[in-house]
Amino acid sequence: MRGVKRPAVIVVAVLVLLVASVFVARYLSNDTVERAKVTELLRAQIAGDASAMLARLEDCGDRACVRTVRDNAERLRRDAELRIALYQSQTAHAVASRTKFTRVVWFPAGSGSETTVQCVLVRRKVNVIAGTTVSLLRITAPIGRESSCPS
Repeated sequence: MRGVKRPAVIVVAVLVLLVASVFVARYLSNDTVERAKVTELLRAQIAGDASAMLARLEDCGDRACVRTVRDNAERLRRDAELRIALYQSQTAHAVASRTKFTRVVWFPAGSGSETTVQCVLVRRKVNVIAGTTVSLLRITAPIGRESSCPS
């Protein structure tokens, strides 16, 4: 009987470790998913593609939000590659569902332009089984370089 218990304990320990590893990997990949979505939104903006921006924003159906997106796409259009200088996420490493702004400082590569600071409203929904979903809701007009995002 004793010889049967040891292999069973080892199998259970290995399974627990594998399950824990899957959850840790999911948790760590959420920040990458958020950053990739924000980067794609800003790339659409720098390309002047308001429609692509609106398609990436899940809660931007009201006139004010649509107007902000269209104005941003028109005013911030550049013929250059996007470079992100600083990325400050308030939802990073969230273990519970959270909706907060992410502050992004960016500039068009090689243009000699000054940096632009914008805030993107991000929602993370945490589900133990399905994992975490990351949604972009809104983007602000440029704010001052030393300004914070809305609370």
